[in-house]
Amino acid sequence: MAEWGLAGQVRFDVPLRGRHPSLGKIAALLGAMLLAACSSVVPRTQAPPAPPPPVTEPGLDKGLPVDTARHRVALLVPMTGPNAGVGRSIANATTMALLDTKTERLRITTYDTGKGAAAAAQRALAEGSKLILGPLTADEVKQAAPIARAANVPIISYSNDVSVAGNGVWLLGYMPEQSIDRVVSYARSRGLANFAALVPKGVYGERAGSAFLARVKAAGGTLVAMETFDRSPASVQAAVKRLAASSSYDALLIADAGRIALQAGPLVRANGGADARILGTELWNAETGLSASTALRGAWFASVSDGLYRTLASKYRTAYGAAPYRLASLGYDSVLLAVRIAAEWKPGANFPTARLGDSEGFAGIDGAFRFNRTGIAERNLEVQEVGASGTSVIDAAPKGFGK
Repeated sequence: MAEWGLAGQVRFDVPLRGRHPSLGKIAALLGAMLLAACSSVVPRTQAPPAPPPPVTEPGLDKGLPVDTARHRVALLVPMTGPNAGVGRSIANATTMALLDTKTERLRITTYDTGKGAAAAAQRALAEGSKLILGPLTADEVKQAAPIARAANVPIISYSNDVSVAGNGVWLLGYMPEQSIDRVVSYARSRGLANFAALVPKGVYGERAGSAFLARVKAAGGTLVAMETFDRSPASVQAAVKRLAASSSYDALLIADAGRIALQAGPLVRANGGADARILGTELWNAETGLSASTALRGAWFASVSDGLYRTLASKYRTAYGAAPYRLASLGYDSVLLAVRIAAEWKPGANFPTARLGDSEGFAGIDGAFRFNRTGIAERNLEVQEVGASGTSVIDAAPKGFGK
């Protein structure tokens, strides 16, 4: 899975009166906010509002205007370079979250990590930021984290690389381990016992393969085969044929993006896996063409819920004239988290980092989540099934977390 500025502020507040409102009530409020916002957005016949224009960053000696009533929060995302599209999508989503919550508690300033994450973090801290949202990738986190740590400023990153979590860094990214754990557990509950896997070479494949091995064993299943491939058509085909020659299986995990599953599915059906249940990971959530493949119909994969995200994406398209990247929801949810905690955060004071460890967790566009002791977001995931007309939920995500 791919992990997943320019100074300027967007200001807007919603009073938060209870410290621990239930996740169900918060989720309902989120849905109401998005639906209300959708009913009042600019019609598509009008020009969509332009994104915030680039402005010249003030010198460090001048800094930002003094504002003692709001919390200074930095958004570190790429606004230039190869990941600029993802960064702008996240930045736009944070603006939407500010508007939807009507918050006046936060001043969010965007800093471009395309010019260097370390420089972005230094400027953010010099201008008084007490919380950093982002960066996007593990490499950027490695650059920014020592600078933020020295200033006692936490980072809530959009990365999913567990190697950078902890010691002041909290990860919101979607973890393949959690998706695989969920779909394998569901498959076992439905009587599947013999498991095989196709995993790509590289870091994601290594993580997926390790998680698959552990979950199959813990769930009482049997791992009969695991083959790797390098994402070329020839390599995928060869891996499928090796599976057919080695063992029989009743469940097969294709631990890669939907486009690879679309390629591998027909090969699996023609090479020993005609009756196997195909399983997928959270990466399938971003693929819209799965139902076009008859080979993948009936496949299961675990992911965050798309219910509220579809509403967010519709509103985003109307506002900005383009579809958002799927990671935009992480930007939206990071602002919701900050708004919730802001009720107990005195402007100018250090961010109350201990609140990130609340066992009850938080609610967002992607459903319930909470941070574990290592700083990784644990998510409640749903299981979806691929059908002829799209995907449908066959096992809903839990609403909250047990004690």
